[in-house]
Amino acid sequence: MTPRTLPQEPQPTLFDRPVGLVRMTSPLGRIELTSDGAAVTGVQIERGGRLPRDGYRETAIDVLMTAAEQLAEYFDGERRLFDIPIAAEGTPFQIRVWSALADIPFGTASTYGLLGHGVGSGPSGRAVGGAIRANPLPLLVPCHRVLSGAGGVVGYSQGDGVSTKLWLLDHEGIPHR
Repeated sequence: MTPRTLPQEPQPTLFDRPVGLVRMTSPLGRIELTSDGAAVTGVQIERGGRLPRDGYRETAIDVLMTAAEQLAEYFDGERRLFDIPIAAEGTPFQIRVWSALADIPFGTASTYGLLGHGVGSGPSGRAVGGAIRANPLPLLVPCHRVLSGAGGVVGYSQGDGVSTKLWLLDHEGIPHR
């Protein structure tokens, strides 16, 4: 009989080292911002007190400092729109979904089905949900603004999951069930 090993969270490798890395505190917990040197490439909200690159030293660069300032303004209720360069790698479908997410204004919500129609995939809620789950730039590309067709909160892949999404919806005054 072969010994069982429990799956482990992937650990960052040397190849995962971003050009820039900044952490900040927020009402949701710590947030990790990464950059390729020109744009923000990743946003992670801590889960269980951990961030993916906790073992790495911060490397502050201008675009990340600006992103951290804008996020702080968002959490303070002073900012509704981000104007920093972002870059995300994904499939063509994911890119279409993320672009549609970026068009959802502060304080409003969409549904998985409406997003599916908007990106030319019909009411493909599951496919849209998968693309949203893979969004590397939550908060900046507002995946928390997507609800079920009935206005319910069905999941969130960042921070503490649904409770993090509920906080963000309440922060923006978005009605939900």
